[in-house]
Amino acid sequence: MDWNAFLDGFGVVTQPTNLLYCLIGVLIGMLIGVLPGLGPAATMAILLPIAYNASDPVSAIIMLAGIYYGAQYGGTITSVLLRIPGEASSVVTVFDGFALAKQGKAGTALGIAAIGSFVGATISIIGLTLLGPIVAGYALDFGPPEYAALALLGVLLVATVGNGNTIKALAAAAVGLLLATVGSDSFTSANRFTFDTLQLQSGIDFVVVAMGLFGVGEILYNLEERHGKAHVPAAIANIWPSRKDLKEASPAIGRGSVIGFFLGVLPGGGAVMASLASYAAEKRVAKDPSRFGRGAIEGVAGPESANNAAATSSFIPLLTIGIPANASMAMLFAAFLVVGVQPGPQLIDDNPEMFWGVINSMYIGNLILLMLSIPLVGVFVKILRVRPAILAPITALITILGVYTINNSVFDIFVMIAFGILGYLMKKTGFEPGPLVLAFVLGSLMESSFRRSMLIFDGDPTGFVTRPISGSILAFLLLVLLLPLIKLLFRRRTPTTPDPATSAPATSDSENHDQEAGLR
Repeated sequence: MDWNAFLDGFGVVTQPTNLLYCLIGVLIGMLIGVLPGLGPAATMAILLPIAYNASDPVSAIIMLAGIYYGAQYGGTITSVLLRIPGEASSVVTVFDGFALAKQGKAGTALGIAAIGSFVGATISIIGLTLLGPIVAGYALDFGPPEYAALALLGVLLVATVGNGNTIKALAAAAVGLLLATVGSDSFTSANRFTFDTLQLQSGIDFVVVAMGLFGVGEILYNLEERHGKAHVPAAIANIWPSRKDLKEASPAIGRGSVIGFFLGVLPGGGAVMASLASYAAEKRVAKDPSRFGRGAIEGVAGPESANNAAATSSFIPLLTIGIPANASMAMLFAAFLVVGVQPGPQLIDDNPEMFWGVINSMYIGNLILLMLSIPLVGVFVKILRVRPAILAPITALITILGVYTINNSVFDIFVMIAFGILGYLMKKTGFEPGPLVLAFVLGSLMESSFRRSMLIFDGDPTGFVTRPISGSILAFLLLVLLLPLIKLLFRRRTPTTPDPATSAPATSDSENHDQEAGLR
């Protein structure tokens, strides 16, 4: 590890312009986390045009990164005060956070969440600092076969390991791969799926797709879901937790930080899975698991530490290999490409100020978040009272102006609206747009790497298996695909037969309940 480059990174971050962008990023992230539904991926998609016009590319990337990890802090506030997760990664915090708020301990829950978030993120940043250069060194051995296998693994892991219906996720990823083929073939220059349209010959702009699916789609969906709903936040008393609360929460914070760091590195893992795994771990090691769901402070400390640690460690595959681990990282991947920088193993050597500037900005950004998260709670509570019907038109206007400024093209606006409608319909029918976006980002990389590999192997696909790294990746991919089948076969071989003595009373109780309901 080059410690001089690491220290120079702090010199990049401490420049007044970069400090300002870092502050703006984490503030926007907290605000977006407080507003349920919009999310960091949608916000980063809306603000991607800023990267086109930024005078300093490092400043733009620092701001967008701040939005991502800042949103993890903000999502806790609505989970505790309103029982509404501002972020998907804060869903688990609702269980015990709102229970504590009902007991008059909303301030304690928010204080523990802020401390746990800071500790988890800091531990993860240290891990990113130490492991990032090592991973990048190994990634220098990657060639087209390895990148093709890794891109395929990233798409399938997001679809099969992530949350939601696996079939729907795979279908969305397939659509993303298909959309990635639109435009001129980079090898033969033949037009594909352009429908003789000049604007489509260069392909579909990722920023337009992202702003449509996440920006317009989320606006339409959240406007419908939240229309006419009024929520009154819980009262806040003492914000700083007591020594007893800190003692109870400390082990959970440590465990959550470790769990979050390792799950955040995996494609498809991320903050949501980390928070769920941390909550399950805390409930398993607890002496009295029945406390969970009724106001256990560990049920807030563990998941909040885990989701912030995972949000930070998800930068490792992006910065060192060039593979985004989730939808938000896909937005950041696009931002790198917009400013003319290719994230991957060469980033640390070709653009050390970018690599270390982004990483070191997280140290400062998390300090800012810790200092702002508690004093600004009152301000965010007032923002929660703003009607969605007022916020939605403002966000839509910013989105339209942003997508137009990319290429000064009205055609892009119509494409964005079309993808916005698609995103809305996907949300309504249970399809997540994340796999589609990730597959769209990785599709071109996977296609070009696969075709180059076939040229290297003279058309023999077994070359992917004979190379050590690509063969190992494909073996792991096969294991992921076969794991559900193995579980299914195991369940069929060990059937559970119900006990007649216990099933009869259950039937009679349900019948009695139905009869009583009918009498009422």
